[in-house]
Amino acid sequence: MLAILKKEFHSFFASPVGYLVIGLFLILNGLFLWVFDNDFNLFDYGFADLTPFFQLVPWIFIFLIPAVTMRSFSDELRLGTLELLLTRPITTLQLVLGKFFGALLLLILALIPTLVYVYAIDQLGNPQGNYDQGVLIGSYLGLLFLAASYTAIGVFASTLSENQIVAFLIAALLCFLFYFGFNGIADTLSIEILKTFSLQMHFESIGRGVIDSRDLVYFLSITSVFIGLTVLKLESKSVKG
Repeated sequence: MLAILKKEFHSFFASPVGYLVIGLFLILNGLFLWVFDNDFNLFDYGFADLTPFFQLVPWIFIFLIPAVTMRSFSDELRLGTLELLLTRPITTLQLVLGKFFGALLLLILALIPTLVYVYAIDQLGNPQGNYDQGVLIGSYLGLLFLAASYTAIGVFASTLSENQIVAFLIAALLCFLFYFGFNGIADTLSIEILKTFSLQMHFESIGRGVIDSRDLVYFLSITSVFIGLTVLKLESKSVKG
């Protein structure tokens, strides 16, 4: 698995993909948080905290993470190299986890530079350092779990088509459904229980600075389910082959 992870991670930087992902993520965040006149602008927000940042990133992730994962298996399917990967002395699960953690590591790398925003709000606060550290830590932890869930969804979507664009669209649609869709359906049909399936509800819950085991179990379940579905899909293709 480690060899697959390294290969996957290095492949992002062997081409412009890795640099584009990190650059685009930081540029979009920088423009919306500090430059554009919008609801996410920190100067207009009036409080020295990163709430707008944590409201914005899930939207960016919905499109960015599918763009990162769309080639995970769709390229292998298109080039006919999937059979070669499946004949290696590793299990299908190890192969999937290698791809999954390779993409997730790139996203974690993209998040690290945003820690400079913490320093910024620390300096902007009156008095300095006047922000809730528990909320900040919880929100960053929530982003990691959200990125893991989106990545698992994206890797699964990449097994559904040889076309990267199709894989991207399927992943973006599924990410949107799990983050915003269940809340919208629950409000429309007045079925509150549907909100428990919403990534948004659990992300916002962790973002309050209180780590609830139910939220952790939910994120781990979503990630595990889609990794499991990816394994089943690949094994079914192997049997058909």
